[in-house]
This record gives sequence, structure tokens and C-alpha cells, in this order.
Amino acid sequence: MLQGLLGTVDRERPLIRLPFTHFAVGTVLLPFTGLIVCLCISLLYHFEDSTYTHCQVPNYLPSISAAISRVPERYVWRCCIGVHSAPRYLVAAVYFNFYRCCFAKRLPELLLSCLALVCSVAENTGLLLLTYVSSTETYSVHKHSFIVFVASSLLHMLVTCRLWHVIGSWSLNPEEVVSYRWKLRLFLFNVSCCLAASYFFRRHNKYCEPGIYTLFAFFEYLVVFSNMAFNMTAFWDFESKEVIVATPPEDKRF
Repeated sequence: MLQGLLGTVDRERPLIRLPFTHFAVGTVLLPFTGLIVCLCISLLYHFEDSTYTHCQVPNYLPSISAAISRVPERYVWRCCIGVHSAPRYLVAAVYFNFYRCCFAKRLPELLLSCLALVCSVAENTGLLLLTYVSSTETYSVHKHSFIVFVASSLLHMLVTCRLWHVIGSWSLNPEEVVSYRWKLRLFLFNVSCCLAASYFFRRHNKYCEPGIYTLFAFFEYLVVFSNMAFNMTAFWDFESKEVIVATPPEDKRF
């Protein structure tokens, strides 16, 4: 299917030929590695600043916004997300093309496929905005970008689980069944972590208890990591496919 989207080996001369499994792993490793590096730098070199809150109570972990807002963390994160975003838009188009083939005669699923595409694009765009507009620069833009990212991410996962439930109900491919089961587990885990993070964030703002913001930050990490893992299920969805960059075919008329 990727070959159909980007060109086939038979008709065009490939310049780059990459298994989709490698493509998926590399795409997810960029934000994962970037976030780990930013958290480590913040804890080692900017601990007091990154863990400070308005309540001025003991806190032991920085929020993601705090971890990516200082130098050099912000540049590490921006570089990783900037490179990561282009493949994410490509994967959104690939999934939409796949759904169109699967649900060519099923209008409800086709509409959900369009919604999944919109949510995926909104999620990636929200991530780009909250990355390049830090909380210390323009807080309102960063805040609303984060809301767009989380909301579109949850809706995208929900719609995707529904579509793969339909696919899994008539598919005999074991990889597709495994992919659906992991999508569902990761979606439920992500929702649980979102609820926990929201609870601890509100509790911290209301009561200013020591360590509560640390629990918020911890569950915020789990939200992001489970989102990455959900996107990683593309590893099973397109395991046998390849990403190909090729030159246009020669015109035999000249």
C-alpha cells in the first residue's frame, strides 16, 4: 500500500527503500529519545527551576512543559519533534488510504476514517505548536496547543480502535488482531493516565500538598509514552510494506 502511494519498484527507479518497521521505530524513537534527554538534563542541571511551582512546596519531577522550556532542552526537543513531524503526516495519509481501501462500501467507517485523518493532523499540529511555543514564551498559545494535542489524540485513538475493531472482526491476519488488542489496551491506559494526571494537577492547585505535582508529572509522562506506544502499533499494521523514494519513470516517447 505504501508502494502504491509512493511509487512501485517495477515502474520507477528507487533512490531510498526502507522497511516500514524501521521507519516506524525511527519515527517513534525521535520524541522518545528527545523527551528522555530533556528530562535528564532538567533533573541534573536545572532541577530547582524545572521543578518550581507557584505553591513553593517540595517537588521532585518537572512537568514536560518545564522540561522542554529551557536551554538546551528546548532545542533538543524542537529538533526531535521537527524531524518527527513529517513522517507523522505521511503515516496519517497512509492510514487514510488504507482505510479507504478497507471500507470502500461502508459509509459510516469511511466517515470515521476522515475523522481519524483530521484528528491525526490536529494532534501532530498541536504537538508542533506546543513544542515551538514554550510555556515561558507565550503561555496561552502553549496551553491551548496542549489541549488540542491531548483532545485530538484521545479522539484519534478512540476512532482508530473502532475502525480496527471492525477490521479485526473479519480479518484472519494475526498481526491485525494483535494490533487491535494493543491499540485498545493502550487507549484505555492512556485515558486512565489522563484522568490521574488531571486529578493530581487540580489537587495540587487547590491544596498545594508536597509531592502531588510530582505525581501529576509522572502520569503526564505515562500519557505521552502510551501515546507513542499507540503510534508504534503501525509496526504490525504495515509490517510487510516499504517506504520508497523513487525517481519519475522515463518517458519512452522521446
